[in-house]
Amino acid sequence: MRRRSFRLQLALRFGLTMALGMTLVALIGYLALRATLDRQIDASLLAVASVQAGSVTDDPSGVMRFYEWDLTVEEVESLAGLNRYAQIWNESGESLNRSRLLTEDLPLDLEALEKAADGELVWRKARWQERSLRSLYYPLARLGDTHAEHILQVAAPLDWRDRTLRFAALFLLGLTGLFSASSFIGSWWLADRAVRAVGQIATEAEEIGATTLGRRISVHAETEEYERLIGVLNTMLDRLDTAFDAQRRFTADASHELRSPLTALRGELELALRRDRSPEEYRRVIDSALEETERLTRLVADLLTLARSDAGAMRPRLQETDVAERSRTAVDRMAAAAAAGGVTLSVSATGRTSISADPELLDRLLWNLVDNGIKYSERGGEVEVVVLGTEETVELVVSDSGPGFPAGAEDSMFERFSRADAAHTSEGTGLGLAIVRAIADTHRARVTARNEPAGGARVSVLFPAL
Repeated sequence: MRRRSFRLQLALRFGLTMALGMTLVALIGYLALRATLDRQIDASLLAVASVQAGSVTDDPSGVMRFYEWDLTVEEVESLAGLNRYAQIWNESGESLNRSRLLTEDLPLDLEALEKAADGELVWRKARWQERSLRSLYYPLARLGDTHAEHILQVAAPLDWRDRTLRFAALFLLGLTGLFSASSFIGSWWLADRAVRAVGQIATEAEEIGATTLGRRISVHAETEEYERLIGVLNTMLDRLDTAFDAQRRFTADASHELRSPLTALRGELELALRRDRSPEEYRRVIDSALEETERLTRLVADLLTLARSDAGAMRPRLQETDVAERSRTAVDRMAAAAAAGGVTLSVSATGRTSISADPELLDRLLWNLVDNGIKYSERGGEVEVVVLGTEETVELVVSDSGPGFPAGAEDSMFERFSRADAAHTSEGTGLGLAIVRAIADTHRARVTARNEPAGGARVSVLFPAL
């Protein structure tokens, strides 16, 4: 699809709008001027007709004489546009008298003559000697019965009126073109100024790449009109920078975590192949390799779970689920591991504990929390699972008697590859609590962590009640 220039569109629209507006104003102005001139001509014809009618009917003998100025030929020519011609007709259309300036009869409109004979004042336009005339048919019967059958025709040439209208039309047309062109040029200039700023912002944005995400857009940042746009772009760059940084750290940590078991596995296998060994030695190598393989399997499964969460592909199959019941099941499954570490498990529940959740994801969340508690609790310790139900929420609390979280690092424990020990010497993938938060987010739950006053860690997941 062909893209159109914003500057051209804006300039054309402004130009066309101005052209239409000016055309309308010009048309109204032209019509108003023509109507004004016509009213003035009609008023002058009526005034001249009244004077001439009085002069024609003034003589008691019935002789009809026009009231006329004695003018020279030069004066007549100079006043040609202001001349008023007069002629008298009878009802049958015969010319009875005409003014001195007339060299031939005025054009006669028989319909107008008939109406004037009935006592009406009638105005008409006609062509005469290649000129336009405006005529008034004035019945002399209005001044007495002596001239009851006579009609006075007074005419005015329209040359000056037509010239004035032509000049006005050309002037208004030129004015319309001038304003339209000025509007087009001005809007083009204005759009160019506006688009230029957008282009500069786009240029700065294009220069920001994966290796320069720390840069921010600064051009026109002080301009009120672009302040919000630049703020939105810089905020988006902040989010991208944070996401890229987290992704880089995640990739680096994942590489490190994968490298360790693979290195150990390869070392043991290479060592076993250097010479022939007894069946017991081979069994020990195979058991160690199997242990590292299981660790890799858990790590890859956790990575896939988080990748699905990041991609928005972790779509829970929601159904009514009893958190207390799933907690008891999880504790039963972890009982053997807890007994091997000398850790006691307990479950308690109060209130209504049903929520809308995916049972498999909820089991995964419980497994990670309980497993973490067992892992960090010393022999003789305890991991307690408590489910507290209310009308609005269901809270799942898992607490242990271990060393707790590092001071001030409670929130960071939900980050990927984060462990309570900075040396990363403990067992596990370092992704358990990150998966807990991902599953909680999927269920619109809020997860928090803190240390108990008496010692040990406490993790709480607050679900909306069913």
